[in-house]
Amino acid sequence: MGSNKGGPAKVKHQVSHGVSSPLFGISLKIVSVSIFVGMSTAIKAAGEVPAGQIVFFRSFFAIFPILLFLAFRRELRTAFVTKRPGGHIMRGLAGVTAMGFGFFALTQLPLPEAITLNYAQPLLVVVFSALILGENVRMYRWTAVAIGLIGVVIVSWPKLTLFTSGAGMSDKAAMGVVAALIAAGLSAIAMLLVRNLVHTERTATIVLWFSLSASVMALFSIPFGWQSLSWQQTVLLVTGGFAGGVAQLFMTEAYRHAEASTVAPFEYTSLILGIIVGYLVFGDLPTMHTLVGGAIVIGAGIFIILRERRLGIERKAAKTAAPPQ
Repeated sequence: MGSNKGGPAKVKHQVSHGVSSPLFGISLKIVSVSIFVGMSTAIKAAGEVPAGQIVFFRSFFAIFPILLFLAFRRELRTAFVTKRPGGHIMRGLAGVTAMGFGFFALTQLPLPEAITLNYAQPLLVVVFSALILGENVRMYRWTAVAIGLIGVVIVSWPKLTLFTSGAGMSDKAAMGVVAALIAAGLSAIAMLLVRNLVHTERTATIVLWFSLSASVMALFSIPFGWQSLSWQQTVLLVTGGFAGGVAQLFMTEAYRHAEASTVAPFEYTSLILGIIVGYLVFGDLPTMHTLVGGAIVIGAGIFIILRERRLGIERKAAKTAAPPQ
């Protein structure tokens, strides 16, 4: 730990610094998404491993490519420096819990459905931004959120026999859907915490602290039952963790080379990749509910992204036009 003598302004400059190249940024984002799908595939192929154990492998082995990247950029020493360790720990708690629920869902659901339900996260970010942070959300975005959540219900409903058939806690698919939705909610909260951290912290610091804190926190799940792994499972989980770290780096670089509103919509290419990989590797075919609901959720998400971009332009124009105080 330590202080950042440069202050928030310097941090903001360092985080946002980069050459604008939209096509390159989009390419990096697609590579990132592809690697994340590969990570999910490796984790799912490992079978029903306890969620806390998966979180440890995902977090711990992600540290190594991150450290190599930071060493290459000569940012390794400063990456550990933070003014807000408490903020990182809070973000870690939310993120680790979200990962745990998300990985459990991944072991219970077909890959396309698990990916689609994760798209609820940006919708919930809008909801929590209004409810928790008091941000002004206009009718256009509320409408998009409502429509997007209808899409989530369409995807979820066939699996929610937990509530409709009396099967109860024994229905793995239903529990997978519930876990995926909880993961989306917690991930949205983690995203709000990251938004708060970026005012004073470097991107490298946020990424590294999360991987370190998640690795340590995951160890507390050992008393709840870790299991012995076969060498195949070990290889798959180590590969998944390493891939997660590499994907995180590509994603960070994507936002360094292009605006978020340009890059973010390409997150939804993960559904296309998920459908292809799910069929080729696991024999999973998306249901009509997944395709229709997924299309609705994606449409709502893209609308929100474009709306945010327009509002950002309007705010910038208003700030430019405002007389000096």
